[in-house]
Amino acid sequence: MGIGNEGSIDVLVNNAGAFVPGSVHNEPDGALEEMMAINMFSAYHVTRALIPVIDTAKSGHIFNMCSIASLQAYRNGGAYSISSMPWQAFPGNLREEMKPHGIKVTTVLPGAVYTDSWIGSGVDSKRIMESRDIADMIYAAALLSPKACVEDIVMRPQLGDLP
Repeated sequence: MGIGNEGSIDVLVNNAGAFVPGSVHNEPDGALEEMMAINMFSAYHVTRALIPVIDTAKSGHIFNMCSIASLQAYRNGGAYSISSMPWQAFPGNLREEMKPHGIKVTTVLPGAVYTDSWIGSGVDSKRIMESRDIADMIYAAALLSPKACVEDIVMRPQLGDLP
């Protein structure tokens, strides 16, 4: 999967994101604008730019990496949670638009995943998911026949969300 020999794109994974901790009442000025630009607008614009390339094959799969914060706000999430909420509208709308083109759209909503951003946080790496868990689910969804589409993948650590 990826860029094919003919210059087509089989799979697009929108995975740009940033997190600025804080609450609406005390986070830095501009936090919401920064989170919207990185977490939402970047995926929107990349997707718009690449759809014509994906559409040449009349097939493909767009995965939008979101966050469990798209479903439920959490303490100290402020602008991040707010910037995650549009992920319920963007992929849903895109999915409807792409159906006639044979392009699938899946929203991936993981809870805490152990990446470099957790290093030094004090959270035990055994407490949260591995990035491989998310990759395996995306890969499995991408392998389905053209007749099936996983619309949403919600994954959380086995022991639940972090407090």
